[in-house]
Amino acid sequence: MDLSFVSVASDVGPWVVAGNELGVTRVYMPHESPPPTLSTPSDCVSRAAHQLKEYFEGSRSVFEVDLAETPATDFQRDVWRALRSLPYGRVATYADVAQLAGHPRAARAVGNANHANPWPVIVPCHRVVARHGLGGYGGGVSVKKFLLDLEGIDAGD
Repeated sequence: MDLSFVSVASDVGPWVVAGNELGVTRVYMPHESPPPTLSTPSDCVSRAAHQLKEYFEGSRSVFEVDLAETPATDFQRDVWRALRSLPYGRVATYADVAQLAGHPRAARAVGNANHANPWPVIVPCHRVVARHGLGGYGGGVSVKKFLLDLEGIDAGD
């Protein structure tokens, strides 16, 4: 099945939604380069890109998009499911997410599952912080701060 791509502007650079008729396969962060495409975007990708645009404009707090199946471990799927339960404008620690995912002793592994998340923002791994600070982010700490600030969360310095 052919993938299609739609770019969405943000104050930290363009994000690119990739997918097909079945769902979003990936969201590329501003520092990543998606493969070039000339195809017309699928309805699913267009809808997800529109919702991402609304999020960056501050008018959307929940995403209603289909996510395509992707290779992942059961643990990663458990973490990503837990991330989707984190409400807009709130953060949770890595330990909180481990608990939500049903793996209370796996707080460190949550960071690795976040890094493998193919749908940043839609599956809000940016809402996970360290117990005493921001923690890391695959798109860089400045992008994480931007996303948290957008949601009204004081990300500190």
